Amino acid sequence: MGDRMAKVLVTGGAGFVGRHLVERLHARGDTVRVLDVAAPAQRLPGVDYITGSILDAREAAAALEGVERLYHIAGIAHLYAEPISRFDDINRRGTEIVLGEAVKAGTPRILHCSTESILLPPRSGGTPRPVNETNPPSMADMPGPYTRSKLAGEQIALQHARDGADLVVVNPTVPIGHGDENMTPPAMMLDLFLSGGSPMFLDCNLNFVDVRDVADGIMLAADKGRAGERYILGGENVALRDLLRRLEVMSGRPMPKRTVPAGIALAAGVVSEWFSRKVSGKTPAATREGVLLALRSAPFDSSKARTELGYQPRPIEEALRTEIEWLLQRNGGKATVRERSA
Repeated sequence: MGDRMAKVLVTGGAGFVGRHLVERLHARGDTVRVLDVAAPAQRLPGVDYITGSILDAREAAAALEGVERLYHIAGIAHLYAEPISRFDDINRRGTEIVLGEAVKAGTPRILHCSTESILLPPRSGGTPRPVNETNPPSMADMPGPYTRSKLAGEQIALQHARDGADLVVVNPTVPIGHGDENMTPPAMMLDLFLSGGSPMFLDCNLNFVDVRDVADGIMLAADKGRAGERYILGGENVALRDLLRRLEVMSGRPMPKRTVPAGIALAAGVVSEWFSRKVSGKTPAATREGVLLALRSAPFDSSKARTELGYQPRPIEEALRTEIEWLLQRNGGKATVRERSA
């Protein structure tokens, strides 16, 4: 189906990854319908935008009518939600409803978008091994409500595949690029450092990927992926200290040089989250679960997606520059971003 036009539904198509996916599906000639609770920042001509919730089975069923391919991207991408039960409502129950309606409707092909964070193993001593698709995630190992809800959603998806649905799962790593209007965790982190809001940093490693490559990888997985399989869509494994050096060169702004001990970072995450829930009502700069995930950090291996799908992520340099420029403009600052010297 990848070489001809198809009628597709993208849940969460107004979000960061979803918007880039919709643009690419539309560009290749697919007939695209979007189901999202939020209005799109920009409407593409010919795309059918439906304002609705994945928690409403009737709305999901109506949106799926006549659809040949479902891209289920909708979910809470943040590590903080109020109330906490929203994680389970959206990431698990929403997935249960949408995929259940898709199976009931006989949707020929389904793609479920999960996350890399559920694949991170519990913290252990020594150099962490690269994470690949064979790492079996366990609910008991999940460090908080976000990862528990995302794993539950993925388990629902894979059960549908075992029951005969033509369904494939992707696990993107940390997407970066222009226009993350929802300020997902990577955008919040970059914004925090660019604004001078953090004098220290937690020493960890992250896998960053250009959001355009995530969208391309999702399409490749839907076109070529094997039913019942998961594919990690990663980019470049980067130590946070090295990322900060790049940010300093590109933005001309000083970055923190001192690391924060794990125990202090964890305590700060707990306090920050408590303050947000009880006092400010704003999204905290850090959460307990976010710190625990950082402490589990490990390199990711996308060789399965490269080999089976033809996935070819580009270097993250351009995506990092464009996101820095966008964040600086968003905050009314100087938007000139310098090239990083070799």
